[in-house]
Amino acid sequence: MNQPLAYVHSDAKIAQNVVIEPFAVIHKDVEIGEGTWIGSHVIIMEGARIGKNCKIFPGAVISAVPQDLKFKGENTVTIIGDNTTIRECVTVNRGTADKHRTEIGSNCLIMAYTHIAHDCIVGNNVILANAVQLAGHITVGDFANIGGMSAVQQFVKIGNHAYIGGCSQIRKDVPPFIKAAREPLSYAGINSVGLRRRGYSDEKISEIQNIYRYIYLRGLNNSDAIALVELEFPATAERDEILNFVRTSERGIIKSGIAKNID
Repeated sequence: MNQPLAYVHSDAKIAQNVVIEPFAVIHKDVEIGEGTWIGSHVIIMEGARIGKNCKIFPGAVISAVPQDLKFKGENTVTIIGDNTTIRECVTVNRGTADKHRTEIGSNCLIMAYTHIAHDCIVGNNVILANAVQLAGHITVGDFANIGGMSAVQQFVKIGNHAYIGGCSQIRKDVPPFIKAAREPLSYAGINSVGLRRRGYSDEKISEIQNIYRYIYLRGLNNSDAIALVELEFPATAERDEILNFVRTSERGIIKSGIAKNID
């Protein structure tokens, strides 16, 4: 349903049952999937690839050129998966020559005034609360939840199922399955509530917790902690995900905010 007061470029590819409200602007080289709703005063710029059944609320600007002085007008895109909601005044910039794309997965909730900069890769089922600010080149894992007013420094990685408290300054990588809070941002335990909601058993949560005791609570450096975990814990998908994240972290992981128990 294309309102007469909306502008849709003739080269845009819009599915038949997309709803575009008055005063929305859709530029060329845009694709929008079935069942998506585009609110009034939304601007969707070149390179946007928006999936099915998304909701984009008034004032959002999707796929604007990057705020990066190195950007030279290269052909890049913004990809948004299915069933994702983008609330009022969110801004999402398209990629640069680094990844050639900025990507938000499916089933995400991006709350009002959030900014997602160039070359960010946001996974599926992610929640970014009001006014979260992602600098360029950030990776956010599936089911991650970042509290409102938090700012994430460029190139940071946030693991799957991580929960980060509001108003956080995130300068280091945040490993999967954990809670992070305080200033400076620190390990604050396992995201057990979130994991239970997603079907993780008590036994699996206990395994994850015991692994992080080696990493954060026994006074070990990361290399020694990894070696001991590999020696004392059988290989599982969760164990290997944690160890691979810590081992490959380029910025380094956040520190512990809990008193160490050296035994």
